[in-house]
Amino acid sequence: MSALDGITLEIAPGELFCLLGPSGAGKTTLLRTIAGFEAPDAGRILIGERDVTAVPAHRRNTAMMFQAGALWPHLSVAGNVAFGLEARGLPAAEVGRRVGEALESVRMTGSAARRPSELSGGERQRVALARALAVRPSCLLLDEPLSNLDEPLGLELRGEIRRVCREFSLTTVFVTHDRKEALSISDRLGVIVGGRLLQAGRPRDVYRRPARRAVARFLGDADFIAGEILATGPEGRASVQTAAGRFEGFLGDPLARPAAGAAATVAIRPESWTVAETAPAVNGLLGRIGAASYLGDTARYEFEAAGVRLSILERNPGAADRPCRDRVYAAVEPGDTVILLE
Repeated sequence: MSALDGITLEIAPGELFCLLGPSGAGKTTLLRTIAGFEAPDAGRILIGERDVTAVPAHRRNTAMMFQAGALWPHLSVAGNVAFGLEARGLPAAEVGRRVGEALESVRMTGSAARRPSELSGGERQRVALARALAVRPSCLLLDEPLSNLDEPLGLELRGEIRRVCREFSLTTVFVTHDRKEALSISDRLGVIVGGRLLQAGRPRDVYRRPARRAVARFLGDADFIAGEILATGPEGRASVQTAAGRFEGFLGDPLARPAAGAAATVAIRPESWTVAETAPAVNGLLGRIGAASYLGDTARYEFEAAGVRLSILERNPGAADRPCRDRVYAAVEPGDTVILLE
């Protein structure tokens, strides 16, 4: 079994690209292959115009930041940041200048003399980031750098990583299994499942128009309704007949050309539904609201229509205290209705 299966990926200079997927999907293997710690059985790896497929890791001019930071406990913060520079034989004055610049970039200048044991988890990751930046890599590789931090620290460091990468126009590959992390930090993201790159694109595009059911599921909650293609139109438009009714929407894969009668699945995010008392012009299901969970700024409803159960998320909810409402419509715009073929 291959850890990676025929992945072709191009990352633009200065882009922050996230590799997103479940544990064991091949994300870290791909990152280690870019870094030179793993050798591919086939294919090539280019950094800029340079083919580095057979180049050892220490000559690729990449820097890797690990999940746990991997700082030397016996060295100071400044000593940790200087380590890679000294290994490259740079003059002491140049090492000192780069260490200062790197610590300043992550706002850790005042902690240069401290030891890792005296730092918080977030501070240790800042030092690890400074160490990676100090060598001025062509490509920065981040392997789940926020997974060991609690949510407030993770949010803070997420913003810092984003800021630093933009400030230095640094090409960055960021591995994570956290969809919110990937959606919020990346310029583009790629979803990897089972060693295959299923889809890549801007976060908003991949979330709103997943090309596959596995992508739709991994990026968030969705209702899936089985049906068959009735017709297709320009710009990826399609209509589908389901047991709950007819839906107008857009193909997740705009290049697909399904024939009438082909099996299809309608995918709709819970937050895309609205509840109405009157029938909408298109994409409306007559049914009833069952159980409701009030969550403050939102409410989640169970909605039943023609034997189909849906999950509806309403912002600024007004119906959460009136469960079991009969004869109401769940409606969704065609632009929020994705037609999947696999």
